[in-house]
Amino acid sequence: MRRALLALLVCGALLSGSCVAVQAAPGPVVRGYSYGQHARQTVTVYGTKGPALVILHGGFWAEDTDWSEWASWFAERGFRVYDTDYRLNSDAPWDAQREDALAALRWVAARNGGARPLLLGSSAGGQIATVAGTYGAGAARVRGVVALSPVATPYRAWLDGARDGADRHQRRLRREAHRLAGCDPERDGPRCWTRWADMAARTHASGVEDAPLFLVHSAEDFVPAAHSHDLADAQSVAGSTDAWLRVVPGSAHGAKLLDDGGVRRSVLRWLREHA
Repeated sequence: MRRALLALLVCGALLSGSCVAVQAAPGPVVRGYSYGQHARQTVTVYGTKGPALVILHGGFWAEDTDWSEWASWFAERGFRVYDTDYRLNSDAPWDAQREDALAALRWVAARNGGARPLLLGSSAGGQIATVAGTYGAGAARVRGVVALSPVATPYRAWLDGARDGADRHQRRLRREAHRLAGCDPERDGPRCWTRWADMAARTHASGVEDAPLFLVHSAEDFVPAAHSHDLADAQSVAGSTDAWLRVVPGSAHGAKLLDDGGVRRSVLRWLREHA
């Protein structure tokens, strides 16, 4: 689990929800909790009040990335932030990651009087977030989803990683998507393809039952905007007009998109509107 730079966390029994936060510098109160039995099923909470915002980190489904600074930033702007870890593809194949996200969302809602949280996912975490917002009745569990560079169609990443000219990030994304699925879509038959299809948010798009979506890519993102076009088109066919896609200049990916002041302001504004 990530260790926030602003606090030393000393947690009690795994499921007791008890934790002591020792503040090391000015900033929001930070506490750690567990929402399940696995070591990665953990949440770091920033702030004590405001609309709930769940963050799902990126990292190719294979590594944990540090969102503590941005979690603090959103907490300082009025959100109670739940920086959430989930099982990686080395821990379990799909759909363990979706189940972890849904379990964490239930845990957060229970701590907030049943109120639906907002959800922000980055890269691989964006894939999980968009699926959480579309799988079943996504709008019943999430107020809205912001996805930064979401790998919304992992099969597209599989294809892109094999093409001539693929960069090292795209080649790694192909390998890690294969590990996530646990099978080769071109060799392992219909059951394997069903799993790859299940990993794509567009498969679950159902229109008005889905959470509103705000999808952001850079023009030269190694996870191209085509991933989000797939999802937005599927939402449109399903009858939803609440899927917004923004493409900005440059090659920033995931959390780096928030370094752009315009992106940062538009994400904050969108979250506040949907809170």
